[in-house]
Amino acid sequence: MPKRQATAQDYIVPLDMNGLSGRMLHMPAPKGKKSEILFVYGQHSSLERWWGLLKYANQFAAVTAPDLPGFGGMESFYKIGEKPTLDNFADYLAAFIKMRYRNRKVVIIGMSYGFAVVTRMLQRYPELVENVRTLVSLVGLTRADEFTFSRQRYRFYRTLAWLMARRPLALFFRYACLNGPVLRATYHRTYNAKSKFKTAGSAEEHERMMDAEVELWHANDVRTHAWSLHDLLTLDNTRKAIALPVWHIDTEGDQYFNHERVIKHMKHVFKAVYMARAKLPNHAPSIIADEEAAAVLIPAKLRKALARL
Repeated sequence: MPKRQATAQDYIVPLDMNGLSGRMLHMPAPKGKKSEILFVYGQHSSLERWWGLLKYANQFAAVTAPDLPGFGGMESFYKIGEKPTLDNFADYLAAFIKMRYRNRKVVIIGMSYGFAVVTRMLQRYPELVENVRTLVSLVGLTRADEFTFSRQRYRFYRTLAWLMARRPLALFFRYACLNGPVLRATYHRTYNAKSKFKTAGSAEEHERMMDAEVELWHANDVRTHAWSLHDLLTLDNTRKAIALPVWHIDTEGDQYFNHERVIKHMKHVFKAVYMARAKLPNHAPSIIADEEAAAVLIPAKLRKALARL
């Protein structure tokens, strides 16, 4: 019989922290490796969504990825009477690092919004800089004016995010607009989703992508998603320097961020910026990307750096 392929579920364990229940994925280091990677995902995410990339990264080190409150099925900050602000996410991540790594060095990889959380954490807890062996931004951002949206679209998203963070509208949106049939009929036609579904090579792949999208929309808390989007659209992480260099990876076809502005702002924050570009047509790999497809997000320059860990 052929050997069963490992899945994300083989490495996921419960995570109970700060009064919230969620999950954590942990893959032990391969033989001969002692380094550790902490992966912080972005919005519209889950551990399963990033399984291909996490599996690829495991060849370099042990890999750990925690759920963030309100994402991936984890309980939201609202359960403990707090709001899902960037500062609260930063505090949560700092608590996780102190609990998980203590005085050990760790490679931190932040994906998109996840990198904004990592940056704010290091600004609020500069003592944790000593814990960071290597810092990596995967299509991360530092300031809101790095978005490429028109002024009109920017204002529309900012207003919509503010409204959707309110409980009555969030409940209506979740059950009237994000139910399975409505999502399947409309989501692939929306402005930001069109570029995602263009990469589907067949009707079967399109359906697999849609299934994954429905699961993600149902696993992510609407109010948390909206509030974090509003934080991104008003973001300014350039006000405090961080005594670390950063690896920044952008993509050829990023539909969200202006590459030049991102680098310019990062140079104001970090001690040095090392850059590499991934050959991807979108902001991120496909939502159903396997290990081979997700590996494109780690270009050769960064692979060499990780291999030296």
